[in-house]
Amino acid sequence: MAFLDSLSINASGLTASRLRMDIISENIANADTTSTPTSEAYRRKVVVYEPYSSGDTFSGTLGKTIKVLDKPLIKGSYFKDDVSVQDKGVKVTKIIEDQTPFTVSYDPTNPNADEDGYVELSNVDTTKEILDMMSATRAYEANITALNAIKQMATKALEL
Repeated sequence: MAFLDSLSINASGLTASRLRMDIISENIANADTTSTPTSEAYRRKVVVYEPYSSGDTFSGTLGKTIKVLDKPLIKGSYFKDDVSVQDKGVKVTKIIEDQTPFTVSYDPTNPNADEDGYVELSNVDTTKEILDMMSATRAYEANITALNAIKQMATKALEL
């Protein structure tokens, strides 16, 4: 059912965007952390998205969808089992650490300084994190807007 598919796609987008915002918040909160349990500065974390699919490319999925749409109307629906709900939406596959090198600062009074007085600083760039947060927030808002549009369509359909 296309209605439930739309809800599932938007729900997966909301979940992924929310996790991305949580990771960005963690990055900003730890931007000044110079020592972690691994005895190095905090490393920026990045969320990796992937589509829910069986490894199909965009053109493969498009071709499969066009093939389904070209079928004659069967039982009141163009869509059959060729395109399932599991093939739609987005998921977070992993959270990786950014391997950008740390910057160093001369601060011999810092307890985390090495024998030469240098301290490794986190590789988190607060400006970049704020821009990433704005992007994740916009994606979240877009999914909310789409969800509200689906709700309005369902309400109008029930009024008929």
